[in-house]
Amino acid sequence: MKKDELIQQMAEGAGITKIQAAKALNSVVDGISGALKKKDGKITLIGFGTFLKVHRKARQGVNPATGAKIQIKATDVVRFKAGKTLKDTVA
Repeated sequence: MKKDELIQQMAEGAGITKIQAAKALNSVVDGISGALKKKDGKITLIGFGTFLKVHRKARQGVNPATGAKIQIKATDVVRFKAGKTLKDTVA
């Protein structure tokens, strides 16, 4: 599903216009992004899941094309853990 399709579904489900649904979706995405920028970086949506920021340490990797060893920098990444309701819906 693409963003436009999600906006269409939100508009129909909530009985609002596509413009209002787009604003609502953008607001949710901005809110999640803002929460993840903070130091603790965690947002939990009961029944849906948890987004959390995790620090990945620097490590050594291998270039698959040449076999040469490379150094991969430390970075923060986003992880998502599905909630029980979402898991049950998908399964």
